[in-house]
Amino acid sequence: MNGLTAHVEGSGGEHIAEEYLLAHGAQILEKNYHAADAEIDLIVQMDDRIVFVEVKARFGNRYGTPGEAITPTKAAKIRRAALIYLREHGGLSQRTRFDAILINQEGIKHITGAF
Repeated sequence: MNGLTAHVEGSGGEHIAEEYLLAHGAQILEKNYHAADAEIDLIVQMDDRIVFVEVKARFGNRYGTPGEAITPTKAAKIRRAALIYLREHGGLSQRTRFDAILINQEGIKHITGAF
């Protein structure tokens, strides 16, 4: 993944994350799901779970590292939106997980159970 540029920040980073997840056996359920004043970048079925994925792409130090962009406030908003998604889709009894995919000039880091 070396050679990634600032051009993949934002939705380009989400596309890279989507391709990565598909290559690792995930089934994409939703992209850019909005609820409770939050957006969940990707919702996938993976490892017999519904996985809510936050994607962050950062290059250079201008805005900090990708992981620093996932604040406790942002994580709480994503959890609330995930609960709404599960209610809407009859998935309250499903096993779930919250992952982060961090993309920078060094490549992709997939953190399972990130928050």
